[in-house]
Amino acid sequence: MDLLITDAVIVTQDAARTILDRSAIAIRGDRIAAVGPTAAMQEAHRDLPRMSARGKAVLPGFINAHTHTILTVLRATVEDWAGNAVYGYMSPVSYTMTPHERAVMGMLGIVEGIRSGCTTFVDPFRHVPDYADAMAGLRVRLVLSENCADVNTLKIRHGDWSPDPAFGEVFLERTKAGIERFHNTHDGRLQIQIAAHATDNCTPEYLEKLTELARQHGMPRTIHLAQSVEEIRAVRDRYGCTPAEYLARHGWAEPDVVAAHWTYCTESDVALLGERGMQMVHCPANGSRRGPHPVLAKKIRAAGVNICFGTDNMTEDMFHAMKIGLIVHRGAEGIQGVDPQPEAIFDAVNVNGARSIGRSHDLGSIEAGKKADLTFLNLNSPALRPVTNLIGNIVHYGHPGTVESVMVDGEFVLRDGKVLVTDEQALIEEAQAVTQAVWARMLAANPDLPPPRALRWLDI
Repeated sequence: MDLLITDAVIVTQDAARTILDRSAIAIRGDRIAAVGPTAAMQEAHRDLPRMSARGKAVLPGFINAHTHTILTVLRATVEDWAGNAVYGYMSPVSYTMTPHERAVMGMLGIVEGIRSGCTTFVDPFRHVPDYADAMAGLRVRLVLSENCADVNTLKIRHGDWSPDPAFGEVFLERTKAGIERFHNTHDGRLQIQIAAHATDNCTPEYLEKLTELARQHGMPRTIHLAQSVEEIRAVRDRYGCTPAEYLARHGWAEPDVVAAHWTYCTESDVALLGERGMQMVHCPANGSRRGPHPVLAKKIRAAGVNICFGTDNMTEDMFHAMKIGLIVHRGAEGIQGVDPQPEAIFDAVNVNGARSIGRSHDLGSIEAGKKADLTFLNLNSPALRPVTNLIGNIVHYGHPGTVESVMVDGEFVLRDGKVLVTDEQALIEEAQAVTQAVWARMLAANPDLPPPRALRWLDI
């Protein structure tokens, strides 16, 4: 799209964190051509059609650096269950669903994310061929991967962590096929990365194979790290070390690795990972569902780790992640205060996220030459007025209802509150039907799984 957006408040997120008012963005094709004062830009770009953004703030599109969109199928269930949700429900449900069901739930998550201002989603899950094209058809930016493991994750809930080479080989082959079929497709918006599921379900030999694959294709790597006490115990019992030490021993504590969670990392773990240059994607909202978050957030920041944010599962609301993230980081380690400031939290959803996926050169800020991935907020929303410190307003009080429009690659996917890339209501209704069918099938196939709560399906 060729367009001149005029009279906007522009949160550039450039190196100086400049915020402009009464300014304009010239878009030519999928790129930002120029940014500057409206009057000068109108003179310099007379050929462009114009769109007034008076009363709007234009932000770099949010980057959700770690999510599992398909797990919207578990929404408002396992959050209130005391067991291990990953192996108790998330792994079984991923195998219960049909290809079409995975695609429907993934699309629902993407639409929710669009309404939350997200333009990029990093989504490591399983069965990528079932949903990659459907999700990419919503015109957002995706980084997908198979969550590879060579311990059968369906057996872990029964206490069996024994290696299963055949199980692991399926994911290696699926990853190789996914690279060939999907990487850099959909006009480059769909990319593939290499994902190891977690430290407790990947053997050293398997991690080495995944590293070789990443090196062969020049791809970044991601993994879940220290997200549960069960993981800590399993790694300690098997390898005599912490999950962080395990990764460091086997070449997975490196700058090209973005590890999700770090929830139970120790002080020595943090020092080790900071020294190695590993990056962190923090999912504060998900990690706080069972009480105060134990992550050593202040020490992680002090170690110079690049911290980006993700929603993880059951929600794609990045405003929620920012709010909870601010609370968690301020109260971390029992030290209360007002550090970090909202600006540091805001960085985690754009510039830091771009860095985490190796896209600082063309994503994460509003600057000439970068991709036109933009989020428009309505500054005339009661939630955002009076504007005193715009970033503080956004981090403390922004919500999806303040998002008016979203653009990816210079094309609107949400405009004036209307989703343009799918029939939203039909998708919502189908997702409800899918969820009810999946739960019935999963509980029937896994009689040892108690319903986390009484499931009551309403006639809506």
